[in-house]
Amino acid sequence: MNDKQIKSLIGLVKRLHKQKYPLIVIIIIAVASLFVNQDWLKNVLSPTAPDECKVLKIYDGDTMTLQCPGKSEKTKVRLYCIDTPEIRQKPWGYQARDYLRSITGETVRLVEINKDRYGRVVGEVYNGEVNLNLAQVKAGQAAVYDAYCKKPEYKIAENQAKLAKLGIWSESGSQQKPWEWRKKQRNK
Repeated sequence: MNDKQIKSLIGLVKRLHKQKYPLIVIIIIAVASLFVNQDWLKNVLSPTAPDECKVLKIYDGDTMTLQCPGKSEKTKVRLYCIDTPEIRQKPWGYQARDYLRSITGETVRLVEINKDRYGRVVGEVYNGEVNLNLAQVKAGQAAVYDAYCKKPEYKIAENQAKLAKLGIWSESGSQQKPWEWRKKQRNK
């Protein structure tokens, strides 16, 4: 058994435990997985929840493309409540994107809220129990888009990030209000 197979087995055991399988069942499955093709076993046990989407691409700090079960089309998602600096707002845009990439798993759960004028799904995205939208704000990688945000926990998180001078709040500038920066770029 090589390192990759061991890590895969450990991951399988963790997922089974998280899904509340009894210990005896986990042991039987772990032992059985030593003798059978692990990919087959994973498919049988379906460790990826049916409502989890595969992450295909993260464009910037508030936009990603997912492949969700039951949908043949890819789903472009705009993260609800937040706005991050554009990639051209260096270094802030890259930092926001890279932070989102660092906290996002291979699969996520999407909670759709509505659609924007570009046809993208607007929603909250979760990696396990972690709300990635809110995590971006807490880390100072995103500003709360007040015009579109109805949840007070986002504003609370933003105020805490501001007080701690995290991310975009570490120095003043247009990265703190990406919507105004975009408007200025359109008017040039």
